[in-house]
Amino acid sequence: QVQLVESGGGLVQAGGSLRLSCVTSGRTTTSYVMGWFRQAPGKEREFVANINWSGSSTSYAKSVKGRFTISRDNAKNTVYLQMNSLKPEDTAIYYCAGGRYYSIERENFGSWGLGTQVTVSS
Repeated sequence: QVQLVESGGGLVQAGGSLRLSCVTSGRTTTSYVMGWFRQAPGKEREFVANINWSGSSTSYAKSVKGRFTISRDNAKNTVYLQMNSLKPEDTAIYYCAGGRYYSIERENFGSWGLGTQVTVSS
């Protein structure tokens, strides 16, 4: 069993920054692919970013590329999402996820956190 706990969400003005953290525990997760997804009200959960176990490969959704950066510290069992130049359309619940395969599809992530709310005001 793997547990994921997100933190770092909050209310920020457009153009501002936030850093989300996801701490993992339970079974060994350093070999896991880790990802961030988000879900806005009335919309489906969508891929934001992912990172392989070593941190050498990352992928981003087009809507966040160049503004968001995913990273991980395996010694701390923590994954980060640095979000800069935030826009109102980034408002959503952000979820951390872990999986065994390098993928942008949510179906390939078997472990999920409960999410953290990010609200960007205009």
